[in-house]
Amino acid sequence: MSIMNDVGNKILYWHRELPPSDAEAMGEHIVEAMSQRLPNTLVHRDELWDRCHEDLIAHASMRIEQEVRRLGGDYAHVLDESIDARRDEVTGETWLHGRFTYMLYSRKKGR
Repeated sequence: MSIMNDVGNKILYWHRELPPSDAEAMGEHIVEAMSQRLPNTLVHRDELWDRCHEDLIAHASMRIEQEVRRLGGDYAHVLDESIDARRDEVTGETWLHGRFTYMLYSRKKGR
């Protein structure tokens, strides 16, 4: 689900998606996010990875959209991401941690 800005454009653009042509770069930023923690088990490993990945992307999207508003921008274009698995041996849980680099954009003035 995409959140729209006040002129009906979505705020977050991933990798190959390009922000609107009226966008002016404001600077590059980084956001980190984590997925929910799940039991670290070999059973249904692919399904667990998919669930964690979806959750991580949802959390990252929410964080980036919050940062766009906080920094006074209009759009963000995710340029790069680094995702790694984390594990807590004591609790037997695993989760994903992501670091997302994005360019913050604003609409050109006068439009």
